[in-house]
This record gives sequence, C-alpha cells and structure tokens, in this order.
Amino acid sequence: QVQLVESGGGSVQAGGSLRLSCAASGPTYDKYFLCMGWFRQDPGKEREGVAAIYTGGGSASYADSVEGRFTISHDNSKRMLYLQMSSLKPEDTAMYYCAVRSVGACSVDLPTTAFEYWGQGTQVTVSS
Repeated sequence: QVQLVESGGGSVQAGGSLRLSCAASGPTYDKYFLCMGWFRQDPGKEREGVAAIYTGGGSASYADSVEGRFTISHDNSKRMLYLQMSSLKPEDTAMYYCAVRSVGACSVDLPTTAFEYWGQGTQVTVSS
C-alpha cells in the first residue's frame, strides 16, 4: 500500500520561504513512484498542479504561477519529495498535496485524475 505523508506547512509572511516534504512508503518503490507532484487547493477552488518531477531522470515542470519561485526535488534513497517555496505570495495560500503517478508521462499539466496516490495535505498560509 502506497502512503504519502506531507509536512512542512505553516504560516509565513509574504516574501518568505517554506520547504514542504513528502515522505513516501510502500512496496516496490521504483515501480510506483515514477512521477511525483505537488498540487494545491484553496476552499471553493479546483485542485491545481504546482510542480511535477520524473523520478527516473529528474526533469521537472512547473505551473506558470510558481515558475522561478518554487523548486521541486526528490531523494529516491530517502523516498522523499520536496517543494522549496520562495518569494511566497498571499495567493499561494492553500492546502498542498503530494501525489504519485506510476505510469505514463509526467507533467504538471496532467489532470489530478492521472495521479493514483495522494497524501492528506499540509496547509500553507501566506499573509500580506
């Protein structure tokens, strides 16, 4: 059973930084964790992709709204996914989710339904 647990969320002022972590566990890690991504959702809005990374080669993609401010990375040996967020804005406030896709292409533009496993989320609040 694949499990994802996010951490690192919190409250920060605009312009600040946070680093989110996602701990992954489950059998046959290499088989399941082909593509890992971060998504976010504000109440009343649809869940949107923030960043995604292909764990086999490290290529990453980002939403236009976070390009240049956020960096996704992973450590296969530790089964960890990270999201370094800098120059945070109030509009970045949301619940952030880690997700995993085991087959197919890897891109932040994929719909949420393309990702098979999800964590419970960690809240990020940015005040102005």
